[in-house]
Amino acid sequence: MTEQGPEREIVHLLRKVTVEFGLRQAEFAVRNGMHPTDVRALICLLDAGRDGTAVTAGRLGAELGLNSAGTTSLIDRLERLGHVTRTRDARDRRRVLLSVTPQAVELGWAAFGPAIGSAEALLRGFDEAETAAVRRFLLGFHAAVSKEPGPGTDHL
Repeated sequence: MTEQGPEREIVHLLRKVTVEFGLRQAEFAVRNGMHPTDVRALICLLDAGRDGTAVTAGRLGAELGLNSAGTTSLIDRLERLGHVTRTRDARDRRRVLLSVTPQAVELGWAAFGPAIGSAEALLRGFDEAETAAVRRFLLGFHAAVSKEPGPGTDHL
């Protein structure tokens, strides 16, 4: 086996973190009577909320790669569990917007807050240049794995 440089080691460490985080998300889903896609939906809605972006069922379905029926089923399930609310858009009453309930936020913080807090504490120990390097790497790697693979492109 060829010796791997620090770049490959960092990529494998990131994979290790993402796999472990995925396992924690799956455990969270099972513990709370959800499907893993439900957790992904909540994450999408939370991200949109932080960005100030309104989310409709159509947009959520597109982000998750679900058809209309699957999206409706997912939203119905999350609403029954008390994790999502539907509200009419004040500017366009035809549109229905989705948001995460405070109960769901509390549930998520109880499960993932300690890990997030540890990551934030770790980052507080970095100087500006180190933080910028971490951000640049994660944004670049996210862009690399988010692109549609072209013909003959290796998959991760």
